Amino acid sequence: MTRNPESTRRLTTVGFVALGAVVLSSGVALADPSESEARQRYEELQQELSELNEAYNTAKEDHSAAEARRDDLKEQWEEARDELDERSGRISTIVQSAYTGTSGDSFEIFFGGDADNALQNIADLDHISQGQQDMLADYIVDAEHAENLYNEAQEAEESAAQALSEAEDAQAQGESALDEQAEVLESLGGVDPTVDESAAADTATGGAADGGSAAVSGDVQAVLDFARAQIGKPYVWGGTGPDGYDCSGLTQAAWAQAGVSLPRTTYDQVNVGTPVSRDQVQPGDLLFFYSASAPSHVGIYSGNGKMIHGSNPSKPLEEVSLAAYWDGVFTGAVRVG
Repeated sequence: MTRNPESTRRLTTVGFVALGAVVLSSGVALADPSESEARQRYEELQQELSELNEAYNTAKEDHSAAEARRDDLKEQWEEARDELDERSGRISTIVQSAYTGTSGDSFEIFFGGDADNALQNIADLDHISQGQQDMLADYIVDAEHAENLYNEAQEAEESAAQALSEAEDAQAQGESALDEQAEVLESLGGVDPTVDESAAADTATGGAADGGSAAVSGDVQAVLDFARAQIGKPYVWGGTGPDGYDCSGLTQAAWAQAGVSLPRTTYDQVNVGTPVSRDQVQPGDLLFFYSASAPSHVGIYSGNGKMIHGSNPSKPLEEVSLAAYWDGVFTGAVRVG
């Protein structure tokens, strides 16, 4: 698939941050729900929460980029100001000679109003040379350009910071809604549908859930060894380690062990590598869920019908069976390396 990553970031962030309000409004508990209704609502919230997490990651990436852009333009602005300061002596001489008997420096004379007025002031000085007028005009244009660049970057950073704050609020609402629904489900005798209880026993006994696992290369083994070593660590919003991870943070860190640099979000990770079908997945492959075009969850296939992943803050990183729930929301896989 081909998408413009930057436009996808913007649209996805706006769309999923808005989804936070949907999570809150649609999270009202059903009156006397059945176990199946509570389970269905839990599954809906699990998906929405994963979408909110990736919206948060996107907003965080955008904010970091905006901060870097602002700092870069601030540096350019300061350099431009230094260059202008170097010319200020000549500018001041021209202005003082043009306005005999006046006081104040050239900056105040020409920047007391807007740029158009400043340029008009220059045009009115018909008794100074054309070269001097050109110098003054260049001075005004350069100063305005430098300041506009910095102001533009500052506004972009402030906008990105606001989007990040909204994403944080939305994810907090989503997490709260999921926790409340988990309590409802448990009170009705239901269990978390995203965890297959047979997975732990299967791991302990060495059984296979849907066939064996293929032999893996040294690089893939390093990826799996790293991912397994993280099992039990907390799921952390936007986490990239080493103390905690979210789903795409874990896959990024795991594949870094093999020298592969994955993008930060699931939206971008799905475009890295070679697509493979579900029945052809091998250990180390990335598995994506919920949406084929903009998946919001990813895990690492670990063989024997299981994957290692982090799903939400209420549970640590874990190895789970793909049977039942996860195969039902599977949308694609890619082979990297």
